[in-house]
Amino acid sequence: MKRIVILGAGYGGVAAALRLQKRLRRAKDVEIVLIDRNHVHTLLTELHEVAGNRVSEDAIVVPLDKIFQYTKVRVVADEVESVDFDANVVKAVGGEYPYDYLVLGMGSKPAYYGIDGMEEHALSLWSYDDAVRVREHVRSMFRQAAREKNPARRRELLTFVVGGGGFTGIELVGELARWRQELCAEFDISRTDVRLMVLEAADKCLTVLDDSLVAKAMKHLDKLGVEVWNNSPIVKVTPDTIELKGGQVIKSHTLVWTGGCETATCPAGLGLETAGRGRIVVNEYLQTEHPNVYAIGDNSFFVADDGRPLPALVEPALQGGQVAADNIVAELRGKDKKPYKPNIHGVMVSVGRGYGVADLMGIKLSGYLAIFMKHMVNLHYLFGIGGFELIFGYLGHEFKDQRKRDWHLCKHFWADSQLFWLVPLRLYLGYMWLKSGIDKINSGWLREIMISGAADGGSAATTSAVTAATGALETVGVSAASAVTAATGVLETVATTAASAVTAASEVAGTTAASLVADGTSGASIMNLISDHTPGWYAWIVNTIVVPNAMVFQYMVTFTEIILGVAFILGLFTFVAAAISVVMNINFLLSTGLYDYWFLVTSIAMMGGAGRSFGLDYYIYPYLQRQWRYLVRNRRPKVFLFR
Repeated sequence: MKRIVILGAGYGGVAAALRLQKRLRRAKDVEIVLIDRNHVHTLLTELHEVAGNRVSEDAIVVPLDKIFQYTKVRVVADEVESVDFDANVVKAVGGEYPYDYLVLGMGSKPAYYGIDGMEEHALSLWSYDDAVRVREHVRSMFRQAAREKNPARRRELLTFVVGGGGFTGIELVGELARWRQELCAEFDISRTDVRLMVLEAADKCLTVLDDSLVAKAMKHLDKLGVEVWNNSPIVKVTPDTIELKGGQVIKSHTLVWTGGCETATCPAGLGLETAGRGRIVVNEYLQTEHPNVYAIGDNSFFVADDGRPLPALVEPALQGGQVAADNIVAELRGKDKKPYKPNIHGVMVSVGRGYGVADLMGIKLSGYLAIFMKHMVNLHYLFGIGGFELIFGYLGHEFKDQRKRDWHLCKHFWADSQLFWLVPLRLYLGYMWLKSGIDKINSGWLREIMISGAADGGSAATTSAVTAATGALETVGVSAASAVTAATGVLETVATTAASAVTAASEVAGTTAASLVADGTSGASIMNLISDHTPGWYAWIVNTIVVPNAMVFQYMVTFTEIILGVAFILGLFTFVAAAISVVMNINFLLSTGLYDYWFLVTSIAMMGGAGRSFGLDYYIYPYLQRQWRYLVRNRRPKVFLFR
């Protein structure tokens, strides 16, 4: 039995474990163990959203058991203390874990650079707990300021400083600037009393980005009322002051330090060769000085082809985890390993919820387009580790659970509702669709042609009506000539429409002939699909495609209506059924001139999850989510999958 142990469930560790599962899922002689002190995978790139109260804390964590459900990866919650590289054993608080291959991906921690008082008195933003701590601290400062009578102390309490103008710092201050409006309203504080600052030691912020993008980000921060001080290194921090290199002192009770990171304590202390803030030196295959030990992500010091160390970003961590996994598989199978060729597609920075800047493969974006791309990247990653369930969860957190004062219109779109009250409407809609389909069967839609068009579009409705009336009356034993004569006489007398001609002809014959311009959902007799209001392009489709294949379309419409009826009654795939129902009714509106608008409006209402209350969707969707996760992880379905 070969044992592969991965230390750390960050981006790189999760990527490595999933790649190993994909490549080795059928290998009976391989065991994969993932060890992390936490039972969740934290989305570190979204910490600022929790710290700025944009989303709840559960929005940035994914349970590891959910990610690795239906896989051979064994998740262990334990804290690693050391590694015996000679004995190939990982030593942790909860026991020892032997390995044949080891992947080090334990992440990093804030780097304080020996600044006096920084570690003791500053907040950091490097973990789930950090994000919650920052959020609660900011709220606490507003609460204290609301009770403070001393103006000077009040200004100190309402001065919020972010140390470091990198990605994390700029994203955090952007969120705080947006949150400020709500906090001021909540605690009855003037917006002008709140001071937001960024202190950057270098001559500009966001040094990785092009100057044009940096300028746009700074301009947006200026609009938000954020002060950005470049060339302002911090030299000393106390509980209520921040001292800069030039001697200037800023009085504040809040400093959030985002000025850099270094390898976490454990990997840095394993005795391996390190460089650049404790990162472990690796070769082109991401191997350390021990060939069976790999280092990835923030634990890895990898020099790229341009001679510069690879930055500690998410994309290199993901790619590194996959490369390490592939090379372990190659060794197990006796094949050649492949060197790591990092391919960074770009970087993105949000400055609050509604604005961002991005550089994607040389394409520079700003504003909502950059934010859109950031969402797309997040969705792509979440889909890879958890499928549709995580995507829907992300969309809910980002657009439903917004702060109270953000996006008022969006708030109405995502308002919570009691789905039970949609059940009677859903059942009635289902009954009407089912009845319509059955009526069509009874009236001969599956036996003979029951639809017609017009040679010159909607303008020829009268001719079509007369012709159809003749056929209808022949069926009940009346001659075509009599029907035409009767219909023509009525038309000459009252100058009415084709539908009136049909009715008059029926009266002359003393029989009950079906109306030609029938309700689109009634399933009545011969139906003319072109009326006076029918668009020309739709009339062309009817005459060219539909009428020549009338029986095919009659079968399609009839069975679709029956299926819709059953789906709504059972509450099965209600959203899909509702979408089809909307399309069907729009089709009727374009053709027969359907005026039962309640069909259309009710179908739209059904898209709100009506099948999840007293419907099969309550059971089907969770089952399909489990099936999808199992299929992705094992490349095969499993019918009986109830947990």
